[in-house]
Amino acid sequence: MVPEQHTVPEQHTVLDVAVSGGAPRDAPANVSRRGSRRRRPAAPAPDTLRRLVPQALVVAFLAGGTSAFVANDKAVKLSVDGAPRTLHTFAGGVDELLADQGVTVGAHDIVAPAPGDDLADGDEVVVRYGRPVLLTLDGQRRRVWTTARTVDGALRQLGVRAEGAFLSVSRSSAISRHGLALDVRTERAVTFMADGRERTIRTNAATVREALADAGITLHAKDDTSVPGSSFPRDGQTVTVMRITDSREVHEEPIPYDTEKTQDPTVFKGTEIVDRQGRQGSRRVTYALRTVNGVKEKPRRIGVEVVREPVTQRVRVGTKPKPVPVADDGAGGGAGGGGADGLNWGGLAACESGGRPNAVDSSGNYGGLYQFDTGTWRSLGGSGRPQDAPAGEQTRRAKKLYVQRGASPWPHCGRRLTG
Repeated sequence: MVPEQHTVPEQHTVLDVAVSGGAPRDAPANVSRRGSRRRRPAAPAPDTLRRLVPQALVVAFLAGGTSAFVANDKAVKLSVDGAPRTLHTFAGGVDELLADQGVTVGAHDIVAPAPGDDLADGDEVVVRYGRPVLLTLDGQRRRVWTTARTVDGALRQLGVRAEGAFLSVSRSSAISRHGLALDVRTERAVTFMADGRERTIRTNAATVREALADAGITLHAKDDTSVPGSSFPRDGQTVTVMRITDSREVHEEPIPYDTEKTQDPTVFKGTEIVDRQGRQGSRRVTYALRTVNGVKEKPRRIGVEVVREPVTQRVRVGTKPKPVPVADDGAGGGAGGGGADGLNWGGLAACESGGRPNAVDSSGNYGGLYQFDTGTWRSLGGSGRPQDAPAGEQTRRAKKLYVQRGASPWPHCGRRLTG
């Protein structure tokens, strides 16, 4: 029995042409030769060639362009202010990548790698924004920048020792891009000298007064410290507490009187007549007394009150030339008066003793017409008591005294001699 034979028709495709260059594929091996002859493939028409050649060129170009496209694509990781993401980019450098992604950086921001560096596949680009911080550290204020996003991170970045410190905001607080104000008082060692004892404490107090309270030291009404209580306590500082006691004392003090002198041509030179006796005044002076830690300070005058005004003493100073000296006959008699004879001795005697030669004052110390004291009488050559001598001798001795001292021995009645 003759096996049944099948005839397989010829097949032609564009891909075949493009790949084989137009040559037909071989017919299957089991194709029957009977009943049909292998036919030569027909040559493509000129229009078909014109249509296939551009298509082949496009395919070849696309194949090469795809390789270049794949080679320029990079997978990179971009972290902006702690927010990471992975992306594909054709950027050749870091700055181009940031521009493509709309990321703007300033002078205080950090970019790693640097914006001018090239970008390769698998690179990681990190952007950290700078944040302004108005930092007051132990009383010193300054403006700083940090890329940390929390207060704790900023403290570490700035090298601020936060253990035991006072912070105006929590360490876990976030720092926005607008920044924040941060007050930090680090822990310091302060020594207090009080009541004979020395106490050293560690404190983050803002003032010496607060540190005193931390040390358990109380200031009484007048007590003080060696530095102002409102000042900032520095590390290693020693502060002395001064226990102060205040009191007052009042003293009565004299006020000296002034002397007013006027010239008198009617009085002999060298003679001064007191017309008004001076008198001291009195004032009440109040002193503040202070004791610091048991040591008394110098009293300080804080008030003066005049109790009695002083009285000015008035004195007439003679300018008249002195008379010729009176001779002493040594006999206790006679009436020679020289230059003193022309004076009004009767007027002086009337003023001093009422004109009585034996007059004695109530104290018994002065006697005679001119009220001599015994010492003066004897210095003039007299003997015994002046009130026991004759009136003429008393007058002569009085003239001799006048020549020596002028009218000053008779401060109240001396003006009668010339009046």
